[in-house]
Amino acid sequence: MENQVRLCCPCLFGLESVLSFEIKKIGGENLEVTDGRIFFDGDLSMVARANLWLRTAERVGIVIGRFRAESFTELFDQTAALPWERFIGVDDRFPVKGSSLNSKLHSVPDCQKIVKRAIVRRFEQVYHQSLFNETGALYQVQCSIYKDMVTLLLDTTGAGLHKRGYRSNANEAPIKETLAAGIVDLARVRGDSLVYDPMCGSGTLVIEAAMKALNIAPGIRRRFTAQDWRCFQDGIFERERREAVAQVRRDAAFLAYASDNDPESVRLTQENAVKAGVASRIKVKRADLSDFRPLDTERPGIVLTNPPYGERLLDLQEAEQICRTMGEVFVPGDRTGYYIISPHDSFEELFGRPAARRRKLYNGSIRCQLFMYFQKPDKHPHKPTESNH
Repeated sequence: MENQVRLCCPCLFGLESVLSFEIKKIGGENLEVTDGRIFFDGDLSMVARANLWLRTAERVGIVIGRFRAESFTELFDQTAALPWERFIGVDDRFPVKGSSLNSKLHSVPDCQKIVKRAIVRRFEQVYHQSLFNETGALYQVQCSIYKDMVTLLLDTTGAGLHKRGYRSNANEAPIKETLAAGIVDLARVRGDSLVYDPMCGSGTLVIEAAMKALNIAPGIRRRFTAQDWRCFQDGIFERERREAVAQVRRDAAFLAYASDNDPESVRLTQENAVKAGVASRIKVKRADLSDFRPLDTERPGIVLTNPPYGERLLDLQEAEQICRTMGEVFVPGDRTGYYIISPHDSFEELFGRPAARRRKLYNGSIRCQLFMYFQKPDKHPHKPTESNH
């Protein structure tokens, strides 16, 4: 069918199973999961839906072709044989970005030039002209080569999907929104969850938790590159956005308590929560980690936190002390689970007890672990397990 496309969504390493679950939930089919990327099938509506709804994807690309190439001739010929005109018009812009890893074609600038020339050759044959002004809509071509396998995509997203629109300001070391959303998913935040972050920074973890609990599509407030494409001029994005607005659950009982000992972090969290439309669900105050106590309530609590890592010697000592303090104030109990992301190999020793489960994740280029300490199951348990994804 003309309306059907193959899509590709990259994600942070360690979140592939979370993203797979999200893609299936919005109707993606024929999933192929690789390290840091998921391919799946859908129609053009799926392009809009994926951009609006996927919390842990970095972007959404339409796959134009995949093939093996070990020479520039193979790259050129197979690129020129692809149906680029299905999307790109005679006046449209089609710049090329590239990457290459563990491949014979390792010169990225050369690969980009070859792909560009090949697309021009295709258009010369299709549009019967030799000059292309490229003044129209932007169709960003992405050429990635891994172990000699070439994947050619059109980026439908523009600025990465982690750019939700609520965090124009952040503190020095913010956690990426897509990683925060993955942690929220692994912690099984629900519509009625009670969430805490006693080192909230710019508020990303509690805001992502609130957005999931209230079923607010993460892309609901932003624009995407593909909205300017001809094939999306029939209102697909507008329809999907209206549907997303209708699915917001304002009646959810979710509540979050965020705190930080830095007054600027408190201000940023409040400001970003307002921009995200969840300020009424997040209570923010200035407080030291050592003063943290879960509320005395019948509702199970979930602590999500991204403590300072420390990269200089003094900072490292301070960061280790924070791990010890967390071990003192995060008391194991029936009603509270703790989810802490940290790069420290000795975290469990500093914290004072082993995690129930660990998950390898990357915070930017920093290799981390998500240390998970589960609350004891109640009469209606939903104990988190990685196998659920």
